[in-house]
Amino acid sequence: MSDPWHRPDRSSTNMNRETVMSKSYSLPTEPEGIIPSLIERFNSGKVSAMETLYEGAVLIADDGRTVTDRAEIAAELERDLSLGLPLEAKARHVFVNGDIAQIVVDWSIDGTGPDGEHVHVEGTASDVARRGADGRWRYLIDNNQGTAVRRPA
Repeated sequence: MSDPWHRPDRSSTNMNRETVMSKSYSLPTEPEGIIPSLIERFNSGKVSAMETLYEGAVLIADDGRTVTDRAEIAAELERDLSLGLPLEAKARHVFVNGDIAQIVVDWSIDGTGPDGEHVHVEGTASDVARRGADGRWRYLIDNNQGTAVRRPA
C-alpha cells in the first residue's frame, strides 16, 4: 500500500501538468476571499503565485514545526504543489475581529500523482488571516491540519 503522504521528488513535477491561472492574482479585499484566492493560486502550480498570500506569515509544517523563513515556506509549498493535483477547499467558518480573521476550512487533494500512485490528503485547517495597511488580506498563520495530531518528520 502506498503512503498517502508520499511527496515525489521535485524534478518530476509539473512536466505533464496543465497550468491553470488568471492573468493576475489580486489579493482578496474581504477575509472570505482568502480561500478562493488560495485555490486559484495553488491550482496554478506556481509557488510564486502563492508567495504573496504568505508575506509575513507563519506556516505550520506537517510535523508541527513553525516555519517563518520565506525560502522554507516556499519549499513547503513546493512540496504540496509537486503533487500536480488540484486543491479543493471550502471555508466552514470565518470569524472576523477588525483586521484579523480566523478561517476554518475543509480541504483535500485527491488524484493520481506524478509517480502514478494514488494520493489522497485532507484536513480541516485552522488559519488566521490579517488585513494589511493596503486593505488586502493575507495569511498570518496557515495551520492546514488544525488540531490533528502531526505525523513525525
